[in-house]
Amino acid sequence: MKYYEIDFNIRLTHNGTDDSCNDNEFMMQNARDIIAAVTGEAGLETFEYTDNGLKGYVQTSFFNRDTLDTAIDSIPLDNICVTYEVNEAEDKDWNETWENEGFEPITVNSRCVIHDGRHLPEDDRHEISIEIDARMAFGTGTHETTRMVAATLLDTGLTGKNVLDCGCGTGILSIIALKCGAAKAVGYDIDEWSVDNSRHNAVINRVEERFLPILGDASVLAGIDDRFDVVTANINRNILLNDMAAFRSVMTDGAMLILSGFYSEDTDVLTAKAAELGLAHCQTYTDNGWACMTFRVE
Repeated sequence: MKYYEIDFNIRLTHNGTDDSCNDNEFMMQNARDIIAAVTGEAGLETFEYTDNGLKGYVQTSFFNRDTLDTAIDSIPLDNICVTYEVNEAEDKDWNETWENEGFEPITVNSRCVIHDGRHLPEDDRHEISIEIDARMAFGTGTHETTRMVAATLLDTGLTGKNVLDCGCGTGILSIIALKCGAAKAVGYDIDEWSVDNSRHNAVINRVEERFLPILGDASVLAGIDDRFDVVTANINRNILLNDMAAFRSVMTDGAMLILSGFYSEDTDVLTAKAAELGLAHCQTYTDNGWACMTFRVE
């Protein structure tokens, strides 16, 4: 399988003058997180940090330069300058390091522990235990946005509910919902590998009979007869704004919409869009500058 290596150079600007982001590690980390979050639509699937930013890897057949440029232009930090170079990558498994290292157990709301099957929790006091096969970093609970959506699901009455997981990734949010008593979860993702991985993780967690993963974007919702009581979407701001009407079209009366994948600066524009669609704002959580918002059908 052939890959492109995309080398992102991140610079911090002060009053129009470029300055190295290495002097501001916090801002550098924020910029790295945002780039990783917004470039998935361009097919990027694996990242590694560099001194000047980060490198992303994308299968040559999936790469879309125009989509990547649009994603970079959408980055909501005015004092960040991002440039990139595209080169053919060495032919190797770019997920190998993550697969080998895995991740330490992650606890959410003291009720749920997420682990990779190798790094096991120290005790069994958690109500819900979820194993995620560690093949990619995003979608394991290590990121603030995933943890906030997971925490919101844990605090939501899900027994007997139908759940839609938009941009399902590893399937972690669907699995949490199903282990909290949801009757069914449908997840979709534009990445074929993510769809396969979410199915695999559903099997590991013994919820595969109630989980339906679908390959595609929000347009697949037009062909789904189900209506959903809870919809989660942990995707970047621009996709949320574009796809929110599609989410609303498959929601039941009184259904809940849980959004994340964006920074706190984006909450106003998302709230305004939701209001246009008859979705009332319920609450907003933030963690390290990232935001998670919930809405209900009015």
